[in-house]
Amino acid sequence: MPNAKHSPATDPSDGAAADAAQYLTFQLGREMFAIGILAIKEIIEYGDPTTVPMMPRSVRGVINLRGAVVPVIDLQAHFGGEPAAVGKRTCIVIVEVGADQERQVIGVVVDAVNEVIDIAPADIEPPPPFGARIQADFIQGMGKVRDRLVVLLNLDRAFSTQALAGLALLPADTAEPR
Repeated sequence: MPNAKHSPATDPSDGAAADAAQYLTFQLGREMFAIGILAIKEIIEYGDPTTVPMMPRSVRGVINLRGAVVPVIDLQAHFGGEPAAVGKRTCIVIVEVGADQERQVIGVVVDAVNEVIDIAPADIEPPPPFGARIQADFIQGMGKVRDRLVVLLNLDRAFSTQALAGLALLPADTAEPR
């Protein structure tokens, strides 16, 4: 294809850019986060999920996504913050998480989706050992984007089979009757 155009991430003449990975950036409160686009199945408009009794506050409920029951998790509450307020730009990012044999589709509530960006491996720093409001093992790294840092999340760790199973085992005082 002589007229094919290459984005910076796929231009074969630039080895560093060719190694760049794509990330979806989104807002949780005033903070910007990103997740690798390979984990994302789709982004849907926020609609009230069906509540499930005695779930922890981070679980908003479930939705019917083309016949499949998909749990919806408030990412901000899952990371220990207050549940996110629903606004005009609130949406649900449908992702697939887990180990190879135990993949699960879940929806995560975010305040707003921003854009897809390319981040080269050289622009990713290790997670800070302190100061983050979420567990360090949930952070893949800190991406340097246009003179600011973006928290790159590792959703496979944040929503591992053990973490998801642990949601159901939380003491009753951390679960909200619905």
